[in-house]
Amino acid sequence: MAWRKQVNVRLARKTGMQVVHRQGKLRLVPVPQRELAAPGFLFSSVRSGSTLLRMILNSHSEIFAPHELHLAHIKVKCELPAAKTAMEQLGFTERELTNMVWDRLLTKALRDSGKKMLVEKTPNLVFQWARVAQAFPDAKFIYLLRHPASILDSWQRARTTQTFDEAVASVTKYLTALHEARTSLPGHTVRYEDLTGDPAGEARKICAYLGVAYEPAMVEYGKADHGPLVAGLGDWQEKIKTGTVQEARPVPQIELPDTLKTLAIDLGY
Repeated sequence: MAWRKQVNVRLARKTGMQVVHRQGKLRLVPVPQRELAAPGFLFSSVRSGSTLLRMILNSHSEIFAPHELHLAHIKVKCELPAAKTAMEQLGFTERELTNMVWDRLLTKALRDSGKKMLVEKTPNLVFQWARVAQAFPDAKFIYLLRHPASILDSWQRARTTQTFDEAVASVTKYLTALHEARTSLPGHTVRYEDLTGDPAGEARKICAYLGVAYEPAMVEYGKADHGPLVAGLGDWQEKIKTGTVQEARPVPQIELPDTLKTLAIDLGY
């Protein structure tokens, strides 16, 4: 079933249409016009190394990978019914108006960076994967995976106030959305364990997928300016602040709930 979804996406793009999820079904709709060409989106769970990967990418001379932008929470809302009707008469729904704002925001940010390609990495955007694919039909997707047990352990270390059950529910939600996106949209998969074990090798593969030349300086991410490292904009802890790729912790030997066991198998662990 997964390969059929990906074939449908490829065929739709070639014919000027795209596949979108509406009311639980896949539908073909016209491809919207966007100012931003071929943006990249990094889909992952929380605590999977997305800040590390975005800093590696942002160290490339042609790639702008900003801190988390939280696009899913930037929306256009018509406050009056008349305003909504007026926009609909022009062919614009609130959803499309929001997509246009995203497009303009990302385009402006990329131009201000002076680089050629943008890669966005906010983890919670994975919940909007179908929306992102519809908003940016020529987007490229990078899937960053990590063993669910390691994610759960790291998430509990980062957010000590949450209970074990709350952490499990959160990680399950992220990994479910990630699995759905990965089986529906063609893209490139990188595993955190491989990224930390061979950062140069994995960076080469990602560069090849994005269509840019590999640059050795990418893995020395601490030499570049990546903006503030604060809560809400990505990982802010001491490990990421070292500026060098750190070896991954061994996968903790914990008993995973059945839902996470299944997801671990689905994601290749």
